[in-house]
Amino acid sequence: MTTRRRALVLLPLLTAGLLAGCGDDGPSGGEPRKVTVIGTGEATGVPDTVTAVVGVEAEGDDVSTALNEANTKIKAVTDAVVKAGVKKEDVQTQQVSLSPRYTRPDPGQASGIGGYTATNTLTIKVRDVGAASNALTAAVNAGGNNTRINSVGLSIDDDADLLKQARTRAFTDARTRAQQYASLAKDDLGPVLSIDEQVSSASPKTYARESAGDASVPISPGEQTLTFTVTVSFSLK
Repeated sequence: MTTRRRALVLLPLLTAGLLAGCGDDGPSGGEPRKVTVIGTGEATGVPDTVTAVVGVEAEGDDVSTALNEANTKIKAVTDAVVKAGVKKEDVQTQQVSLSPRYTRPDPGQASGIGGYTATNTLTIKVRDVGAASNALTAAVNAGGNNTRINSVGLSIDDDADLLKQARTRAFTDARTRAQQYASLAKDDLGPVLSIDEQVSSASPKTYARESAGDASVPISPGEQTLTFTVTVSFSLK
């Protein structure tokens, strides 16, 4: 084949290559341009429910003595809080335990079992914050020095409306931030690509006491804040 004929054959191939290269200037099909921001929103309400973890601890030289005393005391606590207005179905056994108490041996001797410790713990839910102080005081007085108050937490039983408020404020905050970034970049804000949310509440107030005799248990509900954090990605156009 002559040089002129070879050039004629290569010309169509070169032309096809140039046309294919022009097509690369269109959309690449990759991830769209976007802006991702974090928005926060809060809503505050007054707690209406008190949840307390209350227990008794008893010691005895043998298993039966320790368990019987713990059972007697926890029944007295249960009866007292129910009499104070707590619904019986809102008093629930959380934990029962029994463990040996070991003696402190003299040098060169092995330790032995010197008795047993029994504990019985209840979760008590009071659906009226105003009645919570009386209910817990009744529990303390019924259990006497055997009483253990592990924690007292305050919460909002139905927080659906507060969650909606916090969620709306978080998303509005995110959109405002994204709109600002889009304007700074000389772009327009497009549709939402993804939403990822996190919700948290203020740490519950706690009241703890190793033992209690004839003592009152004050409860101050204060306010509780629900906080939403939302991560939103918007497309840019």
